[in-house]
Formats: sequence, structure tokens, C-alpha cells
Amino acid sequence: MTTIKKTQRFGLLLPSSNTTQEPEFIQVLPASVSLHCARLTLSQIDPESTIKIVAELETETRKLNDARVDAVVLSATAPSTRMGKGYDQEICQRIEKACGKPATTAATAMLQAFNVLNIKKIVLAAPWSASTNQTVAHFIEASGVQVLHQAAMGIVSNIEVGDLDAQTAYDLGRQADRPEADAIFLACGNWMTMDIIQALERDTGKPVLSTNSCALWAMLNILGGHVAVPGYGTLLNDHLVA
Repeated sequence: MTTIKKTQRFGLLLPSSNTTQEPEFIQVLPASVSLHCARLTLSQIDPESTIKIVAELETETRKLNDARVDAVVLSATAPSTRMGKGYDQEICQRIEKACGKPATTAATAMLQAFNVLNIKKIVLAAPWSASTNQTVAHFIEASGVQVLHQAAMGIVSNIEVGDLDAQTAYDLGRQADRPEADAIFLACGNWMTMDIIQALERDTGKPVLSTNSCALWAMLNILGGHVAVPGYGTLLNDHLVA
């Protein structure tokens, strides 16, 4: 039996009710990268919960540090955009101070991906409420990217979001798309998206990004040594920096 040595440790902070990220990340990560997780309390996608979740940031980050992870990501779009422009950087600094390792967030990774792909106008699709969508849209627009259209499914229970089929992400992405948009962004780390990104790119002719694809891409760039992860869209296939 051939054994592939795990040479890099990927630290993931995720909401306690998230059932999607671990299977999606394990599916996509190169064989040399191991996944190590810690959970922050959240069951509902509402303003109070998405603010309170970061109260546990340092405690859970220190637990990841016990595993000697090489970098840490808070891959949750709503919590990392909740307090407006620059809030994601505050969270990164808190994580880095707690573990002494490089850190990023879903929001940070999203903005970096927009920049790398020269994206100026997007449509935003998500399974959560219209009000959460609007908060995320305000963060994006304050960061210099126009949100042309939004679509939201209205689900507040995060465990229910995790039960959604990936086809819902494809369908809502197609519904939200506008000809003048540079890209489609599928928000929410508990929404299954990775399996439909390539098909949605093919059918719309434009980049498709999601919370999880951006977080994976940014973390692999931090870890280094990865040239391409094919099968999950242009961001992971063509824009990794080894």
C-alpha cells in the first residue's frame, strides 16, 4: 500500500452546527495536507449569533495550536463580515496573536480572490436570510466591488443549510446571474458548493466563487507548494501560487 505523507496541517475554525466544510475540505485538499478543526458555537444565522461566535475565537484557536497547525482560517462569511469593512482583518489579527501562525477568514479570502481575478461586479447568492445577504453585500461594496443582484433562500437554521443539496447552489447561482456580472459568489460555508462550481462556470461562462472555494484557495496559498487543484473551478485550478 502506498502511503502519502502528510506534510502540512490545515487549521479550520468552523461554526459548531456546520456539517459541510469538513467533508468538502477533505474532498478537495491535496493528499499531503491534513485537516484539523475546532468549533465555535453557532446554531442560527442571525445578527446576534454571528457576532457572539467570535467570543470563542482565542480559546478554540489555541486548541488548534496544540496540534501545531501551519495556518488557520475562520471559513465563515457572515461572522467575518458582520461588523463592516476591516472587521475580517481584526479577526485575522486575533487568531494570529492566539497561535502565532498565519491566519485568514472567508471574507479576507473572498476579497483576495476578487482582486486576483480582477472582479469588479458580482451577483450574490446564499441560503440564509435577505438581511444577512444585505450585510455581506454592504461589506463587499465597501471594499470596492459592486453587487449587482442578490438572491437568498431565507433559511436561518444553520443545520438546515447543511442539509441542502449542492444542486440548490447551482440553481440559485443561475437564477442570480446577470449578463453584466464578472462573477457569481455563492456565500455561506455550510452550503454545499464545491461539486457544482465547475458546471456553473461552464454554463455561465464566468468565474464562480464560494465561501469554501475561496477559503481553500487562500489557505493553500499560505501553506505553499501547491500548483493546481483541478475540478473545482478557475480559482483553484489556475490561480494557486506555489
